[in-house]
Amino acid sequence: MSGAMQLIAPRDLPAFRRAGRAAADTLALIGSRIAPGVRTGDIDRWVREETARQGGRPSQLGYHGFPAAVCVSPNEVVCHGIPGNRKLVAGDIVNADVTTELDGFHGDTSATFFVGTPDDAARRLVETARRCRDAGIAVVRAGARLGDIGAAIQEIAHAAGYSVVRDFGGHGIGRKMHLDPHVSHFGTRGTGLRLKAGMAITIEPMINEGGAEIRVLDDKWTVVTVDGSRSAQFEHTVLVTETGCEILTLAPVSESLPARSEETSFAGSAG
Repeated sequence: MSGAMQLIAPRDLPAFRRAGRAAADTLALIGSRIAPGVRTGDIDRWVREETARQGGRPSQLGYHGFPAAVCVSPNEVVCHGIPGNRKLVAGDIVNADVTTELDGFHGDTSATFFVGTPDDAARRLVETARRCRDAGIAVVRAGARLGDIGAAIQEIAHAAGYSVVRDFGGHGIGRKMHLDPHVSHFGTRGTGLRLKAGMAITIEPMINEGGAEIRVLDDKWTVVTVDGSRSAQFEHTVLVTETGCEILTLAPVSESLPARSEETSFAGSAG
């Protein structure tokens, strides 16, 4: 992480919400355009154009040398995929991870999209990854512990026969893209840091069809599954409240699956 944990002051919430909505709108635009024949580099171009239109900046561009405005991770790519000439084909799944800096704050969100019609195994994996994210969010409230989040995610993934990537996790967010604390997507209930109202974190589990083992390619960024199995991920930026949390990166349309409603907050329980 790059900096100590910060609490979001009430006066800063409008700006923080705008950043979250800008990222969500950009992600929704990607989802509306995903189709067979699209190149991952096209997604990078869309993000640059849309973020400029919003008056923001792609937070990822240049971050520790990252060469693109968005991470694009198809199939066996777990995260940090560099967009380029790879062409998406029918049956692929692809994660787009968008972070937007606007008005001094960062909004961070991702979704895994279907390219054309998915097979049953892909649909089940993606649906489970979304459920894992939502289960993690559902336990968030002041007084809950980070281990509650990880345990909720891990339980759903393992029950479905999938593994959870342990080498990466969520993070604090606000005036910087990455802040403390680290948010593990596995853990034990009742352990870890207690959440406080005003904390902002990302919850972004990466769920693999096969084993949890990963490796980094020679480009020093792209992370893939060791066994070549597919990986899916969903992410929201959430603000901890006394009774639950506020999701700051709600998409205006469905992320990748048939239409479903998403509430603006979760009534969390400490677990």
